Amino acid sequence: MKTAYLVLQNGKVFPAKRFGKQGEITAELVFTTGMEGYLETVTDPSYHGQIVVQTFPLIGNYGVIPHDFESKGPSLSAYIVRNICDLPSNFRSEGTLAEYLEEQGVIGLCDLDTRALTKIIREFGVMNAAIVDEIPEDMESFARNLANQALSSSVDKVTCKEAYVQNPDGKKHVVLWDFGYKKNMGDELIKRGCKLTVVPAHTSAEEILKLNPDGILLSNGPGDPSKNKCIIENIGKVAQSKTPIFGICLGHQLLALAKGATSTKLKYGHRGGNQPVRYTPTGRLYITSQNHGYAINSETLPSSAVLSFTHVNDNTCEGVEYINIPAFSVQFHPEACGGPLDTNFLFDQFMSLMGGNENAPE
Repeated sequence: MKTAYLVLQNGKVFPAKRFGKQGEITAELVFTTGMEGYLETVTDPSYHGQIVVQTFPLIGNYGVIPHDFESKGPSLSAYIVRNICDLPSNFRSEGTLAEYLEEQGVIGLCDLDTRALTKIIREFGVMNAAIVDEIPEDMESFARNLANQALSSSVDKVTCKEAYVQNPDGKKHVVLWDFGYKKNMGDELIKRGCKLTVVPAHTSAEEILKLNPDGILLSNGPGDPSKNKCIIENIGKVAQSKTPIFGICLGHQLLALAKGATSTKLKYGHRGGNQPVRYTPTGRLYITSQNHGYAINSETLPSSAVLSFTHVNDNTCEGVEYINIPAFSVQFHPEACGGPLDTNFLFDQFMSLMGGNENAPE
């Protein structure tokens, strides 16, 4: 394996070994605490344009299983692990993670101290980083330029190019508004007997309502939610139609922004399959899968909105129910593959909001 260096915007340098694609890159650096589901992480469109650090030390042990992918391929810019497994053991495996990332053009780093790296991100927050072949001679200047770069992603990079239909004989018609959606969201609705019309992010409210859906699912996706002005405006128009709406992750944020709330960037975000949330009406706790760097400011929610879930660790907004429209949203992922399925019942709640749930899976 060739040597490379991860350089942080604060000047810290981590030597590492390469796997996957060779090359150099600059991107936002984040970490995820998931102990499983690395294939779902690698293929999650919400990680578009980011360098993802996996805190669990051994990655790749069950190989590459295309059936578990959340999209057609990786969206992340680079992938960092402590130890990469070259000899996976799983009867469904179709190759090694290193081979897959090389084939897909994703840079990988291993043999570096991911624990120390994660501690830095937790203390200083999400930051810019560069993967380079040589340590910069003028580190002070390099780090300063790195810190000043405005690195971001957008739903434009991951949304579908044109609308398409899945399960055309389904009894309930759901428009899945694609901001970079994870495949299992659609799978959960198909299990419940829904016809899906997946539409691109910048589809107008008028076009969506012409489809005459029974409900609308607002998907997850990357980037700063407040940058999506046109999408937010269209969501606001759709909400006025009183069509049932279910928002997940970015979709949750966009719906809240459409109703007048504001968002803020978290210090290091919530990413992983062990995120605890509290259901405010009962106090019951759920373990959830999450991947987001922004949150809705709870105090800015309109009077027609009720805070339904909060994060146990920092008390940030994790869910909203709306009183004057048939809509609700959550910051976490109830479809959660790979991850906990504690909140999968929310898809049944969405089905009930659309007036039926006779096809709920057992």
